[in-house]
Amino acid sequence: MTLTVPIIRLPHARDLPLPAYATAQAAGLDLLAALAAEQSLAPGARLAVPTGIALALPPGYEGQVRPRSGLALSAGLTVLNSPGTIDADYRGEVMVLLINLGSEPAAIRRGLRIAQLVVAPCCTVRWEDRGSDLEASPRGAGGFGSTGLGTD
Repeated sequence: MTLTVPIIRLPHARDLPLPAYATAQAAGLDLLAALAAEQSLAPGARLAVPTGIALALPPGYEGQVRPRSGLALSAGLTVLNSPGTIDADYRGEVMVLLINLGSEPAAIRRGLRIAQLVVAPCCTVRWEDRGSDLEASPRGAGGFGSTGLGTD
């Protein structure tokens, strides 16, 4: 399935390529850092990194900003609010909130692939208040986090 999504390059990113898939079967498009100058991210520090793009996702879709495994392994960098969500009605610049969980400072340079963007369908919820009765299930009210731990 292919979805057409309107996108613009902001003035500070006109020289950078648009987000792209690294391989034919990749789920996420690589997002690039649109920084004016290289920045060093100290261990434990966080930084909102601009990507230089703005999107118009169609209703019923969201953008999920996810970490890149290679960047996490090599530099300890990950997306702090992972996955970050881009709502269909948001029209501002896509930003990536990076955190350095490594033990050394990490260099964030212009054009670095900093995260992945996965565009996915999402639904809206209409609550049906049932008072105090929910449909029974085999698990029931089994403890939060208790499945698969061998403690049952």
